[in-house]
Amino acid sequence: MHDRIVPHRDDDLSGVSSGRDAPIEVRRSSRRKSTVSAHREGETIIVSIPAHFTRAQEQRWVSAMVDRLARKEQRKRPSDAGLRDRAALLSRQYLGGRAVPSSIRWVSNQARRWGSCTVSDGSIRISTRLRGVPPHVLDYVILHELTHLLHAGHGPSFWKILEVYPHTERARGFLEGLEYSHTVLGLDWEHADVDGPGEGADS
Repeated sequence: MHDRIVPHRDDDLSGVSSGRDAPIEVRRSSRRKSTVSAHREGETIIVSIPAHFTRAQEQRWVSAMVDRLARKEQRKRPSDAGLRDRAALLSRQYLGGRAVPSSIRWVSNQARRWGSCTVSDGSIRISTRLRGVPPHVLDYVILHELTHLLHAGHGPSFWKILEVYPHTERARGFLEGLEYSHTVLGLDWEHADVDGPGEGADS
């Protein structure tokens, strides 16, 4: 049980860059003796501290934890350039360099798919919900979409190409687990397919 919930003002954290764009809420707990944690709930940064902390300790720890959370989130925020480099490497390694997308980028508007490919213009989009997943899972989704540049549908030829990737089954199992965590357990990950329902690649 939280003893006290205190919204933070931006001027409380004038030296914390990541605190200015999001509301910060401090939760004091009598069950905490020395540990401090920070996470997001929607757009709000939640910092949990022991109830006995002084105001000065609160200020110091909130500043430190907001900065730490920002660094952690930055590590999970790879760039479009990183996607392009990875796609080029995977195409050379597993597809003989035959799949060359016109573009590949992160997008945040794919509610029911992990990735999609528009064959007509060679563009690939990867859901931002995959940021932070194990590398072999992201590689699988990228390869899946690259393969659509060679085979638009999901026929035997498509899956035959993907057999060359040694982590296909592990990656598919991971993605199925994410789907299960949302649909059955009600966790944060959204129900998603690689391409979306009823699609071969993207139209």
